[in-house]
Amino acid sequence: MEFRGAGELGVGFHAEVIAPLVGDVGYAAGLLGWGSDVLGYDTERSTDHGWGPRVVVLVDAGEVERVRALVKTGLPEEYQGFAVRFGWDGREPGHHVTVATLGDWLRGQLGFDASRGIGLEDWLITPQQQILGVVAGRVYADDGRLEAVRQALAWYPDEVWRWLLACQWSRIAQEEAFVQRTHEVGDELGSRIVAGRLVRDVMRLAFLQSRTYAPYSKWLGTAFARLGHDDGLDQALAEVVAADDFSQRERALITAYELVARRHNALGITDAIDPSPRPYFDRPAMVVGASRFVDACLATVEDPRLTRLGRFGAIDQFADNTDVLSAPDAYRRLVGLYR
Repeated sequence: MEFRGAGELGVGFHAEVIAPLVGDVGYAAGLLGWGSDVLGYDTERSTDHGWGPRVVVLVDAGEVERVRALVKTGLPEEYQGFAVRFGWDGREPGHHVTVATLGDWLRGQLGFDASRGIGLEDWLITPQQQILGVVAGRVYADDGRLEAVRQALAWYPDEVWRWLLACQWSRIAQEEAFVQRTHEVGDELGSRIVAGRLVRDVMRLAFLQSRTYAPYSKWLGTAFARLGHDDGLDQALAEVVAADDFSQRERALITAYELVARRHNALGITDAIDPSPRPYFDRPAMVVGASRFVDACLATVEDPRLTRLGRFGAIDQFADNTDVLSAPDAYRRLVGLYR
């Protein structure tokens, strides 16, 4: 039998099982929250654990307990051969059906209730993967409550976006000369590692330039490929990680740098910047001079709350621990924003 993703499976599950149980109550429902299936990346391999017809049902506070009772007692044990389980928070693998208010579910997913507004600190401390859990999943029904939040979370405010671009260019500026320097002292492994880090930084820069949220590491390459790269950026980055020697590695990196520099110019958010490579001071290292793009982007940011923060960026740009990035209470406690 040909594999059907959870999003497609959920269409029938919602129509045949969930909608009749909920009845005439106003609600929204969709494949939301954790999981590869929310992003549409699930395959037959995904079915070996925590996979099935999954849906989050969002109702008014006064209807939560009644709808939970209706759904819990009316759910079949399985749907089209897949086990069906009732859960409470919608974030634990194996919980296929969740009933909650929009605010409670958003607090569990994001760490705050985005339906009440999104503050600057919320944008900066909410991982992109968690936002994708709200905006990327398939929606089966909506009385308007979910769409409004998805639109509000669709992308960063303009000045936040420009500041994030500056911070991502800054990551490249910090290490672009190290690929040559590590090679120069005989540290070939170190040169490869730094190059790999820079490849990921360029990929994440490309997501920002495309105004597209980046998923967590398992799906970063898949999502990057789906951005589309008519200019060959994907091939250049592949050549970096496949390079057998330093000269190949540097040449491929310089190609990639020039391509994202040209993409920057195409955005039209700053004056055009020369995208050609250049030496790093008097050293035999060719770089793009990423700090030039940092300064240009920062010059377009006027919000003093951002300009005072320096160049460390949003949480995805300085944290890389799954336990932090997947747990709203953890990452908000980390910066004193838990509430």
